[in-house]
Amino acid sequence: MNGAYIALNFLSLVRLNRDNQSKLLDDMPQLYSGLEPAISVLMPAFNEQASIVASVRSMLQLAYSEFEVIVINDGSSDATLQVLMQEFSLVPFPEAYRKRLQTAPIRAIYRSTRFRNLRVIDKANGGKADALNAGINAARHPLFCGVDADSVLERDSLQRVVRPFLRDPTMVASGGTVRVLNGCEVQDGVVTRIGLPRNFLALCQIVEYLRAFLFGRLGWSQLNAMLIISGAFGLFRTETVLEVGGYRTRTIGEDMELVVRMHRMLRQRGRPYRMEFVPHPVCWTEAPEDLGTLRNQRIRWQRGLCESLAGNWRLMFSPRGGTPGWLAFPFMVLFEWLGPLIEVAGVVFLLFAATQGLVSWVAFATFMFLAIGLGVLLSASGLLLEEMSFHLYPKLRQVALLGLVAVLENFGYRQLNTSWRFIGLLRWALRHKGGWGIMRRKAHWKGP
Repeated sequence: MNGAYIALNFLSLVRLNRDNQSKLLDDMPQLYSGLEPAISVLMPAFNEQASIVASVRSMLQLAYSEFEVIVINDGSSDATLQVLMQEFSLVPFPEAYRKRLQTAPIRAIYRSTRFRNLRVIDKANGGKADALNAGINAARHPLFCGVDADSVLERDSLQRVVRPFLRDPTMVASGGTVRVLNGCEVQDGVVTRIGLPRNFLALCQIVEYLRAFLFGRLGWSQLNAMLIISGAFGLFRTETVLEVGGYRTRTIGEDMELVVRMHRMLRQRGRPYRMEFVPHPVCWTEAPEDLGTLRNQRIRWQRGLCESLAGNWRLMFSPRGGTPGWLAFPFMVLFEWLGPLIEVAGVVFLLFAATQGLVSWVAFATFMFLAIGLGVLLSASGLLLEEMSFHLYPKLRQVALLGLVAVLENFGYRQLNTSWRFIGLLRWALRHKGGWGIMRRKAHWKGP
């Protein structure tokens, strides 16, 4: 697994080098041609009263020629809807609603009297996938961008994430980088200060996100074999998503399941297409800072991965599977789906073998040193790619702290993560009912 990630790292270096050359044009004045495809920004929200206003303001300040923001209140039991109505002066607005995808009942649709491109859908609770389907039904534009309600986008995010669609008419999806918002400061929907959190779990997740996005997804994107586009920030061609049936409401990993299903169905039909990861559009999201919330999130992610792969297993080694079916899918099965089982079983076996004298303690220590050392190398390389390409964290002490965390997270945090993923795998195998659990939001980043 580490060897495969090192290979992806080299692919990412090639891509980032090419992108850095094109960044020379970014300082020039940006003009709109009027030919950019219009975008519907869909934001599902469930009990997000702490951060919903800052997130919506972040969407409204996006620099793009034509876009709309649709917030889907998915039966929140807190004051999410009331906060939205008060802050954005919402009024009921009767409009034609095309029910192309089945969803939970719609209670009302509101329009803002202050922002002409803001609408809010109030519906019965049906889950995030159901809320996204309701947003797709209401979307008026050829592209839609799904974002989380606790996320903040950079002003030029839409400009950047749409570029693959302008370059290639066969593009059906693109995704951007997700960064940890903890420790930063947001005012009026704009990230005004980039900082680091004091919480160790949040620091570990910063390094983890760098590793996952900068050479995990970027490397697979080079091969047109990216099986995951984060639900926190992904751009899709609306008609293509409708064609494959929208989001599946019976899975808790709806973002990955949709992407894998698009690969499977488009390849079965012999349709030329591309999906691309764009490293420069940045979406900031709040990471869990307590073990309980983080545990629920990782168990849920693993269950979602299992459901996504199991429900689309016909993609693997199919005659038209291409690199997604012959390379990426087997990789995900072996290293991500079954990875926790192999890791836990391997360590338990080695401990047993060492205590029984079947393996020397020197061999055991050498094996663990090599495994942990490669993990440190991968974490450090993710941080190196960040510094070479983006340099978001301006202070030397911030980079030094992240470098220290890149080492320390391999002693406890990653093993804890593996155990949670193992629990998620077991729960999926035993068909235990899955759910989102309670996601505690602190929103310390929210400024006046």
